[in-house]
Amino acid sequence: EVFDQYSDVIRNFMYYKCGNLAQAEDLTQDAFVKLWKNCSKVALDKAKSYVMKIAQNAFYNVIEHQKVVLKYQKAQSAFKANLQSPEFLMEEQEFLKQLERSIAKLPQKQREVFLLNRIDKKTYKEIAFIVGITQKAVERRMHLALLTLRKTIDVKL
Repeated sequence: EVFDQYSDVIRNFMYYKCGNLAQAEDLTQDAFVKLWKNCSKVALDKAKSYVMKIAQNAFYNVIEHQKVVLKYQKAQSAFKANLQSPEFLMEEQEFLKQLERSIAKLPQKQREVFLLNRIDKKTYKEIAFIVGITQKAVERRMHLALLTLRKTIDVKL
């Protein structure tokens, strides 16, 4: 009875909001399903406003989801466009070669700490245990390694 009485009104309201009749019908139906599941908690005189609010919140959730999807798609398309660019691929290869040369030129102790941290994903504490030095010494070596790499690598930002 409640469905027959209010479904057209709510569907139309949702249609005006979203501009898609199929989506409006889905939102309306989902709202009435939630009403059915919670019918013991909702008073009969509050049913219309309850269903309206449920449908409206569901619509807002759909909009927020679409924003996230759109943002992700934009980021992916920009990333793919960069990857497909021959110039980008060439610059990336040059950068990787330069990075490898710079890492190879690091003093042995700094290189060891840097590679354990960045490649093997070890924490400073784990590195200190492996190498047999204090954690402060690891931090210092890592700091020096990063400073050296920043100086030797030509980064165009």
